[in-house]
Amino acid sequence: MAQVIANPLAGVSAAIGGLITALIWLWFWLREDPHPEPRRALFLAFGAGAVSVFAALFLEEASFYLGIDLGLWSRNKLSFLLFVAWAAIEESLKYFSAYWAALRKDVFDEPVDAPIYLITAALGFAALENVLMLFGLFQGEIASGIAATHLRFVGATLLHVLASSVVGLSIAFDFFHKHHRWRNALGGLVLATLLHAVFNFFIMKGGAEGMIYVFSVVWLGIIILILSFEKVKREKPPLLN
Repeated sequence: MAQVIANPLAGVSAAIGGLITALIWLWFWLREDPHPEPRRALFLAFGAGAVSVFAALFLEEASFYLGIDLGLWSRNKLSFLLFVAWAAIEESLKYFSAYWAALRKDVFDEPVDAPIYLITAALGFAALENVLMLFGLFQGEIASGIAATHLRFVGATLLHVLASSVVGLSIAFDFFHKHHRWRNALGGLVLATLLHAVFNFFIMKGGAEGMIYVFSVVWLGIIILILSFEKVKREKPPLLN
């Protein structure tokens, strides 16, 4: 907070850059819902996703040192297992944010609602994560922060959307078989965790060439996601098919 007071331009720039990035994507995905969701439920999902960033920071730091103590990874060497652990923490928190805000309530009344609320929670998470990340970059030079905003717009924010949508779609495609819902949610979380971990691992280890490859895969995933949304919209109870 003292840093924000000392450099208010950095704080404002980071907040605007981080929030606008997430809100633009939120507006885009909400257009995919043929029956708009209650604003209160969307606000709760977005807010819960944002607040869960603080839990993620605490749990990721705790898991880092716990893993060192258990010999799972070292302080000076990146391990894919560490990326898996961190991804599992973030994907679980985003899921439980959406579950708390909407998926356990009556507002969850059609298949497409599952990915909508998961994506909304993911964008809340990404919004605050963007603010925290960009504030550090804006501290040094405004231009570098602006460049990073563009990178996070097409990269990290899309990753959060794509990973959480995997969970949401897993639930949506079995919406009319509620006894399978927890199994599908767990399966979606496993897939989302692996996707998230692979993305972060290649970003950290693959250099510029690896980054281009990973972003290409993420964009392909977004195209598949858009097509999947259209399929989910047509899901009907078994007796009506």
